[in-house]
Amino acid sequence: MKIEVRDVPPRAAWALEQAGVHPLLARLYAARGVSSAAELDDGLAQLLPPDRLQGAQAAAVLLADAIAAGRRICIVADYDCDGATACAVGLRGLRLLGATQLDYLVPDRVIDGYGLTPPIAERVAARGAELLITVDNGIASVEGVARAKALGLQVLVTDHHLPGGALPPADGIVNPNQPGCGFESKALAGVGVMFYVLLALRAELRARGRFSAATQPRLDSLLPLVALGTVADVVPLDANNRRLVAQGLRRIRAGQMPVGLAALFAVAGRATPRAGSFDFGFALGPRINAAGRLADMTLGIELLLTDDAARAAELAATLDAINRERREIEGGMREQALQIAEGLFEPHADPPAALAVFDPDFHEGVVGIVAARLKDRLHRPTFVFAASGAPGREHELKGSGRSIAGFHLRDALDLVAKRHPGVLLRFGGHAMAAGCTIDEHQFDTFERALQQVATEWLDAATLTRRLHTDGALPPEYRRPDVVDLLHDAVWGQGFAPPVFSEELEIVGQRLVGEKHLALKLRHQGQPVDGIWFGRTEPLPARALLAFRLEADEWQGVRRVRLLIEGLGA
Repeated sequence: MKIEVRDVPPRAAWALEQAGVHPLLARLYAARGVSSAAELDDGLAQLLPPDRLQGAQAAAVLLADAIAAGRRICIVADYDCDGATACAVGLRGLRLLGATQLDYLVPDRVIDGYGLTPPIAERVAARGAELLITVDNGIASVEGVARAKALGLQVLVTDHHLPGGALPPADGIVNPNQPGCGFESKALAGVGVMFYVLLALRAELRARGRFSAATQPRLDSLLPLVALGTVADVVPLDANNRRLVAQGLRRIRAGQMPVGLAALFAVAGRATPRAGSFDFGFALGPRINAAGRLADMTLGIELLLTDDAARAAELAATLDAINRERREIEGGMREQALQIAEGLFEPHADPPAALAVFDPDFHEGVVGIVAARLKDRLHRPTFVFAASGAPGREHELKGSGRSIAGFHLRDALDLVAKRHPGVLLRFGGHAMAAGCTIDEHQFDTFERALQQVATEWLDAATLTRRLHTDGALPPEYRRPDVVDLLHDAVWGQGFAPPVFSEELEIVGQRLVGEKHLALKLRHQGQPVDGIWFGRTEPLPARALLAFRLEADEWQGVRRVRLLIEGLGA
């Protein structure tokens, strides 16, 4: 592993510090591209206005007319945490703004697959809906939208995924990544897009005299859900997304959140007054995602919709149990997938430029997680495939891919499709995560084609694992209050949490739990505890280590320990 220290523009760091930002935070923010304190203002007034989001005003008119006419509205959601939170935000927000005839539908991961398909459109029509709204999907659902229109439905697409060659024939499309949209935050999650549609709708209803600025419904109650979906979907946390997350965290820390979120914090053993973005990504998000992976995402959506604390506790416990099952399945699959992947190259040799792994026993609900684990382990773009469980499609393989910096996964799939027509039955996604469906007999062709694209696009430097750090930690900042300060800030994808690196003396080391390395370290002459989760190999007497800070409590005393992230070559 190559450890690289981030550059800190001195002028930016100085300007932030002069504006009152803590010196350590000033250095960290400057290294992440922040140049002024104004960028750190997370007030609601600083959010990008909805009128800059192409299609938002047209969507507002469509929805306002539907509410006025009492039309039946049905939301079609994706089956991940972003889709679930977007659905809950849409239903709660539309209800606040006067809609009364509301319904939702979540496609089954196995039977229906992703997005608004023609059969889904038919099911929505059969329920008596008049207006169909997609959340976190729909931009690629050309046939599904066309079928919905043919059945007499109005269709509003809200999505954030990259469009294909043609846009769906919807009555309205809101997507920051559609052609011609000048909205500055292209990284808006699906739940963020839906929230912005509601902001535009409220403005339209205000203009129609439905209420005044003083009497209008408060939509900020939805921000905890927006924050959860944004972090869980691992979209880049640009300035606008950081504001959305910060506002959601602020309300959660104050105890202002749906009872379902409070129940999730409880089953995860997390304290809401100390809630951070880490909780969204590693505690709450996985429990909601587990429903879509192994069961039915309606469980997750019902949890986010209920106002009954007892019902919320029951649903949270169910999701927690499903997530434990997911972890067991994932653990077995991960080991099997790693064995298959390592069989693709000789011991001590470099892996191929890209990896594709399949086993008949793999569970399609967790292929994405396993792909992410393999990608992290081997530092290669990775696809993991499982056989489809959909009736009549047993010959199909569903794959989920995760990528490394410098390799745009969806563009790679697009090139594979052009070079090998017919190999990819369906595909879509983003730069860092994508999915596809192939016939089982086409797996070898797909594997070769993906490796060929990766070989052409990736050089040795890109294929070298790098860990970007914030350099040495001044010893005066190795304090619990500084750890709390860092914890309270918003970190995530594209705005990485602080990781420091420097040469440390290893005074003592021992295995704990048979798979973790407990360390006694000396940091700049001072003793400090450390732990490296998942490592069993001993360290030399001195080593260049990358580490995060954690504060724990022992016998009533809070102390700092170092969580080791990597070893420099």
